[in-house]
Amino acid sequence: MEALIESIARGLGQGSVYAMLGLGFVIVYKGTDVVNFAQPALMILGAFFVSWFTFDAGLPFFAAVPVAMVAAALLGAAIERVALRPMVGQPVFSAAMVTVGVFFALLTIATRLIGTDIRRAGDPWGLNAFVFADSIQVFQVDVAKVVTALLAFLAVGAYFKYSRSGLAIRATASDQETALAQGVKVGRMFGLSWALAGALGALAGVFIGAGGVGFEPISALIALKALPAIILGGLDSIKGALIGGLIIGVIESLSRTYQPGLAPWLGANFDQVVPYLVMLIVLMIRPYGLFGTPEIERV
Repeated sequence: MEALIESIARGLGQGSVYAMLGLGFVIVYKGTDVVNFAQPALMILGAFFVSWFTFDAGLPFFAAVPVAMVAAALLGAAIERVALRPMVGQPVFSAAMVTVGVFFALLTIATRLIGTDIRRAGDPWGLNAFVFADSIQVFQVDVAKVVTALLAFLAVGAYFKYSRSGLAIRATASDQETALAQGVKVGRMFGLSWALAGALGALAGVFIGAGGVGFEPISALIALKALPAIILGGLDSIKGALIGGLIIGVIESLSRTYQPGLAPWLGANFDQVVPYLVMLIVLMIRPYGLFGTPEIERV
């Protein structure tokens, strides 16, 4: 029972990171109909920004995080303006391929900036844990991940519901031509969507190297597990990004805990494959996810 509780707690923590990354994917997709494959690179650069502002610029960790989020947001907006804006009106597949190119370009930059050494995030949690019932350990960083994700989703939900620009993004996501006719600056909303994705990527990046783990450029691949999360939850669903991320995180953690004993024949590190198996199953059974909008084509 102790192992089960601890495994679920770790899964919820890691799933919260997937959820924050997934939210960035969803916002860009809802606003532009493009799957943003550059999100993992925005995450790793956001993690670098946090580390740099903490250790190189000397800012306190909790001051470095919002500054890094602003820097990542500006980077996201610049990417949209330079690389994606010229793709307006082009096939969605072509725009998605551009984001793949942006991913490799940003990852190259991140490799130059980070180097070969593992960098630390500078978080205050480390390996500290809460102890329940004298033996059940729940790491503080996992609690911080869950709390941060919930606050991020509440903030984004309130932003889209009550702010003028948030309503404009929703209008753009619903129907770009109608939004344009109503005076919404659609291009600006595209840039704002990418800025939000960049900020959320940086927020998730905070926790990639947290808990005494550290991060390196290859850590960007962790963000790809947000894809199974949003496929499960629904590519255009904010609620689905949260629920999908948490489910994928828990499934992955439970697999890591129990698969070596129950099914060793599956091999080591099978837990790394589980999220993508879930994604394949969902695509075959319910391709629009748990909360996504079904596409209906009339002939």
